[in-house]
Amino acid sequence: MSHPLQAFAPLISDLGFYPVLPDADGVQRLLPWGVRTLQLRCKSTDRQYIAQQVRTAVAAARSHPGSQLFINDHWQLALAEGAYGVHLGQEDWAALGDADRAALLASGLRLGLSTHTQAELERAKTARPSYLAIGPVYPTTLKVMPYAPVGLEQLALWTQQAAPYPVVAIGGISLERMAGVLACGVNGVAVVSAVTQASDPQAAAQAGLALVASAVGRRHLRETR
Repeated sequence: MSHPLQAFAPLISDLGFYPVLPDADGVQRLLPWGVRTLQLRCKSTDRQYIAQQVRTAVAAARSHPGSQLFINDHWQLALAEGAYGVHLGQEDWAALGDADRAALLASGLRLGLSTHTQAELERAKTARPSYLAIGPVYPTTLKVMPYAPVGLEQLALWTQQAAPYPVVAIGGISLERMAGVLACGVNGVAVVSAVTQASDPQAAAQAGLALVASAVGRRHLRETR
């Protein structure tokens, strides 16, 4: 994996509570609830539909200052719409040619890369991304994962090894598990079903934001002692 001559643009703020959403409607609903970091992971095979979803989601995020919206996989559409960032898997990044990587870098888009093993973590660091995702932290039924769960002890270790890049934890993380994950020193916690399958998505989102705020407060307290 060749790496860019310079680093991708840094995040404008901590990743914090980071819902991963299947459509632009979810993005539009969560932004007014105070969520500022989101990912659009649209799994449709209809290119026209995906383009419309990306366009709508990017416009919604743009109307909420401080938003960090990442587009999963569809980097060309993200580039065309002037999105804040893209999130790519290891295979997607490895498949990009030098010209495509240069275009992404020159655009100013933030880049997030998935990692599942220590080797993938080290490889992803050579891309000098905006952040790294580590997972699955816990078993997840949302997608078939050929990787063993990372677990909290390993998550804490890999988060240190990922430095200087911020880390978002992902995979099987419920609201009940968030405090333990945040204690591992991660910059953010990505959730899927904790919001999308919640009986009250707004209450779930607000609970997630509160958990992150509490963890950040405790961290600042420790740092000032």
